[in-house]
Amino acid sequence: MSVKAWRLFAVVVVVMVAACSFPSLEDEPSPRKASESVTRALKDVERFWGEQFPKLTGGREFQPIQGGYFPYTESDPPPACGGQQAGYSPNAFYCPDQDFIAWDAQTLIPSLEADYGPALVGVVMAHEYGHAIQQRIGPDDQPTVVLEQQADCYAGAWLADVLAGRSEAFKKLTPEQLDTTVAGLLLLRDQPGTPAAAEGAHGNAFDRIRALQEGVEDGAGQCAKYRANNLPVTEVPFSTRQEAATGGDLPYDDAVQALAADAQGYWQRTYPQLAGNQWPQLPVRAFEAGSPPACDKPDASAGGAAFYCPDGDFAAFDTTELGPQLHERIGDYAVGMLLGDLFARAAQDRRGAETRDRAGQLAVDCLAGSWTNDLLTRQDQDSLRLSPGDLDEAVSALLAFGRASDGSGPTAFDRIAAYRSGVLKGLSACQA
Repeated sequence: MSVKAWRLFAVVVVVMVAACSFPSLEDEPSPRKASESVTRALKDVERFWGEQFPKLTGGREFQPIQGGYFPYTESDPPPACGGQQAGYSPNAFYCPDQDFIAWDAQTLIPSLEADYGPALVGVVMAHEYGHAIQQRIGPDDQPTVVLEQQADCYAGAWLADVLAGRSEAFKKLTPEQLDTTVAGLLLLRDQPGTPAAAEGAHGNAFDRIRALQEGVEDGAGQCAKYRANNLPVTEVPFSTRQEAATGGDLPYDDAVQALAADAQGYWQRTYPQLAGNQWPQLPVRAFEAGSPPACDKPDASAGGAAFYCPDGDFAAFDTTELGPQLHERIGDYAVGMLLGDLFARAAQDRRGAETRDRAGQLAVDCLAGSWTNDLLTRQDQDSLRLSPGDLDEAVSALLAFGRASDGSGPTAFDRIAAYRSGVLKGLSACQA
């Protein structure tokens, strides 16, 4: 029979099964040498599952990985999985029939650790160990995208231990370190336009971060319930050749005009549900860098380069640097996220609610997500709608101008969770 080697990235290799045994991490001979962060992470993930596995299985004893751990390089490739030697790739994977984990120690792990810190390395290893948990308790009849996001969720359940200070290997993460870890997850998404039903699909960044956060918030027991019929997967293919060719991105000026008009229309329709009165037209002013319109107490976003002005009742943003940079570096819906934030600030302020404290900022993010929900779920094919990759662009934008720095205010991790709630549940989620 053929089996899948469960990989971190959206690559799934079909291999033939063969019997073989491998050494443990401690017995691993040179030149295969695991980094200290990987070694600490794997031992701590085993510690975590030693505690959690009996709770998920009605008291069954946890059996750690038996096949071994294998760092590999281009000159020293990973062991054969099922009788076929895999070629070198900057990846990490779990081989189910041989029950081992292997990872690229030449490029992948050093790059992730250097750019995003050891906690992301831990999440990578916890994800692969999540596939080992699936091998032990199931399910084995679900689409790849479900199993991959379940592994993400299991990684989040382990990360919750780190955040709570219970990890024996990692210090409790600072808000800035947590946001940096989440930023690294953007690397691990499928290419925009990948169908969720495709063989090997892992999910877009929005869905994979959702799964990780669900593990953090609700624990491994929630992850174990993941099935195709209860998982909110937002990954979709491109609908036309033109959309695929452009990546679904409108030119900058067109994006600003279309998105601002759509947000205006959304709030005209829905603001009465939120506040009980009509929505006055919100002026949106673009300004050149360093020359914002006068405002006594601006309610700022994006590091002050965008704001809602309560006393003048208008929104403004830097259209010479901020807007074009977001569009060029991330995509058109990064601009949509910026505009969504400004309109949500206006909605929150106009109804007499707070925007500047932690709870107010999270309410703003949820309200911005409710507009995204409208774009995501509308059936009118002639109106503005989301393209594949747009939700990832929104998450990237939140990370770009919502990262924790001094410990005050919510983290980007928290803001993404609030935004996700609005995206998946609509305006009602923001009225609780």
